[in-house]
Amino acid sequence: MHTATEESRSPTIKMLWFQGKSMQLAQYSFQLLRRNLSASKTALPVLTLFTKDPCPLCDEAKEVLEPYKNREVDITLPENSAWYERYKFDIPVFHLNGQFLMMHRVNISKLEKQLQKLEQQGAEG
Repeated sequence: MHTATEESRSPTIKMLWFQGKSMQLAQYSFQLLRRNLSASKTALPVLTLFTKDPCPLCDEAKEVLEPYKNREVDITLPENSAWYERYKFDIPVFHLNGQFLMMHRVNISKLEKQLQKLEQQGAEG
């Protein structure tokens, strides 16, 4: 189902609707971002998801962010004990390029803003 709002958005943003969910989720197009970052010799962004099993919010986040996710960290593994101590009550937690981005629920708007910021920096650099 397409809405007027969807049709008026930038071609670099595609709107997705998930059945049974009341929120609208967006997927940022990595094609333009990759082209700009490749041209500027800047590394592609890395989205890290700090998770554990079981975690229903993490499962939902994985589904929503599948196009973005590059790395997953299971905080229950012994080698990740520092992350466990830091985030044991806050998962899922997301970092973008090693910096804290968000926790608990996916905020697509925030992610898109950060990706667009990286894209602009890549185009300027």
